[in-house]
Amino acid sequence: MFDGMLKIAGACDACEVSFESADVGDGASVFVMFFVSIFAIAIFMLAEVAFRLPIWGHALVQLIFIPIACIMLLRPVKGILFALQFSHDASEARLDDD
Repeated sequence: MFDGMLKIAGACDACEVSFESADVGDGASVFVMFFVSIFAIAIFMLAEVAFRLPIWGHALVQLIFIPIACIMLLRPVKGILFALQFSHDASEARLDDD
């Protein structure tokens, strides 16, 4: 389904079905950033209550957690959104010229 890290292939390798009609765009990144930010705030608050970290400690924890979590979640979420769009035969809105 993927041709590289995040690029959707043009067609399926096994059955030659074209993937050109489905385009996920930036939807996956928006969902990933939203969910990772919720967990980042939870980690920030738990670390503050449990360990009373200084601000540089929080920055260190968050600068490690946020990029790793986003990179790990981006490909699966993009795959799920692409699969949903492809299975429901969704495409861009078009005006009929009747």
